[in-house]
Amino acid sequence: MGIFDNIKKQQAQSSAPVQGGSRSVTVTFPQLPETFEQFTALPQAALRTPFDAAAMTVLAFCFYPTDRELSLRMVEYLRGPRPLSGYDKSFIADRFRDSDYVPRSYFEGATPLNDYLPSEPYRVTVSENPYSYQNQGYAALYIRSGGADNPRSVQLRLAKDGRWYLWEQFILVGIRPPESTNPWA
Repeated sequence: MGIFDNIKKQQAQSSAPVQGGSRSVTVTFPQLPETFEQFTALPQAALRTPFDAAAMTVLAFCFYPTDRELSLRMVEYLRGPRPLSGYDKSFIADRFRDSDYVPRSYFEGATPLNDYLPSEPYRVTVSENPYSYQNQGYAALYIRSGGADNPRSVQLRLAKDGRWYLWEQFILVGIRPPESTNPWA
């Protein structure tokens, strides 16, 4: 049973590509991992590019509604040498209190009309802009949600080991609710 199996709506067509960035990279996950070991075995888990690290962040948060410990372990992996604090964990829990659909909204095909059920294979498009690398050793990248008008940012930091780690994220913020929650339709 996959992490999206409980969503019983039809899939929508892929969302439009992100506009306005200097470059966009679409990261594809042919299938979703079921364990931490499968997560870290994904090619993108090498964290060789900030684009891979940003897309892996979306994937890690998708597990939170069904397996918090697994999700937090994945996020810890993405943060590298900087573990989650108690405050970080509390913040994440608060973001999921009423909206477990937010992370999956970043996959192509996930919209309010289909309760944010992504298309398969699972794709996340990550974009940079002319200001993405203003601070040396950091990258500010952007991911478009099917439920928001503007892309949301993820900041990555390049470590001495040559890997890009999650430094800060702004993807767990409010978006349009799924259509199934609309009491008027």
